[in-house]
Amino acid sequence: MKKLVTTFLSALLATGMGLSVASAAGDTHSKEPHQLKWSFAGPFGTYDLQQLQRGLKVYTNVCAACHSLKYIAFRNLEALGYSEAQVKSFAAEYTIEDGPDDAGDMFERPGIPADYFPSPYPNVEAAAFANGGAAPPDLSLMAKARAAHRGFPRFVFDIFTMYAEGGPDYITALLTGYEEAPHDVHITEGTYYNPYFLAGNALAMAPPLSEGIVTYDDGTPETVEQYAKDVSAFLMWTAEPHMTERKSLGFKVIIFLLIFSGLLYLTKKAVWSRVDH
Repeated sequence: MKKLVTTFLSALLATGMGLSVASAAGDTHSKEPHQLKWSFAGPFGTYDLQQLQRGLKVYTNVCAACHSLKYIAFRNLEALGYSEAQVKSFAAEYTIEDGPDDAGDMFERPGIPADYFPSPYPNVEAAAFANGGAAPPDLSLMAKARAAHRGFPRFVFDIFTMYAEGGPDYITALLTGYEEAPHDVHITEGTYYNPYFLAGNALAMAPPLSEGIVTYDDGTPETVEQYAKDVSAFLMWTAEPHMTERKSLGFKVIIFLLIFSGLLYLTKKAVWSRVDH
């Protein structure tokens, strides 16, 4: 048994070292995102609805000009604390292409809660053409699809702490991490240096945030850092809108299993206590 445990730990250490080496060799970004504090962190974390509403405001005022949110319907916004009337009013601000009509033609109409956020471009080719050949990605699942590798032994601890905030950490770092390129680093003309970018050290997206670009009604500081955190939290919600319910159900299941295990143990003792051994 001792030999088996030693072998397992050795293999785990070797795997972790291998992943760390591979990450260091393959990743070209030079900075790792900081682990930030989020209201939804941990097994009992929940979304901060005010922060999500601010994040929606940042998305609609800044990000929506280039990035789609195709898996989110307007009616889903009721989960952020908006009333049905507010959602209807918000949806009506968008123009949705529909059809065909009786004549076989497509037509435009105001959005309704059942509609999904429309793309700012008619197709991927148009998006790429308008952005120097790089089509802006859809942001619906971005917070789950992007996260910097954390290496050994942190990824082991993440299993027990239920760390799932790597995506928001990365998005925040990316949005606030634009810098002047060092003298010894060459970047392609028309790109912007960002040492947090996972796919390289420069990206085609210009710094999208600036001080005061979005007005907050609740008195929250209108800074680049605050904007970045708010929209990152919002994108975590778009990627996992039912996270709070999932955590609540998981906790109830664990409590049930503990009680059920105790009852099974007591039943076993009661049944076998009358049997001679």
